[in-house]
Amino acid sequence: LQFTEEKLGQAEKTELDAHFENLLARADSTKNWTEKILRQTEVLLQPNPSARVEEFLYEKLDRKVPSRVTNGELLAQYMTEAANDFGPGTPYGKTLIKVGETQRRLGAAEREFIHSASINFLTPLRNFLEGDWRTISKERRILQNRRLDLDACKARLKKAKAAEAKAAVT
Repeated sequence: LQFTEEKLGQAEKTELDAHFENLLARADSTKNWTEKILRQTEVLLQPNPSARVEEFLYEKLDRKVPSRVTNGELLAQYMTEAANDFGPGTPYGKTLIKVGETQRRLGAAEREFIHSASINFLTPLRNFLEGDWRTISKERRILQNRRLDLDACKARLKKAKAAEAKAAVT
């Protein structure tokens, strides 16, 4: 009732400390930017949306995400197979073997980068959103409820004093 009356402009609202309001605004901003950065980093690390959904489901089911071959590793595999088909002694075959080996190393480095970024960058962001932010939100709701209770009590006291003054006059 107090909340509704405040929204309709029929009840007084206890204002919070300006510094505290500033902290709440900064917390909201931090949460919003963290979510955006987290999502965009996930897109950068795994551009395929269906693969991201699959990884998300594995994560929520507490299962290990199956290892995927990177595009570089797949290209390296194709080059090596082509080199073996053309013959490793031919100039084209030798070149394909060299480039294929380089692509394999690049693919392995990409896999390591994705793994490292996930552990060292994305995990702390998720921990903030799933841990600290939930605590902040919970405490904010509790504070809001207590403030509404306080304002409702103030309104009842004001009405009681007005009724008492009216009774004293008559």
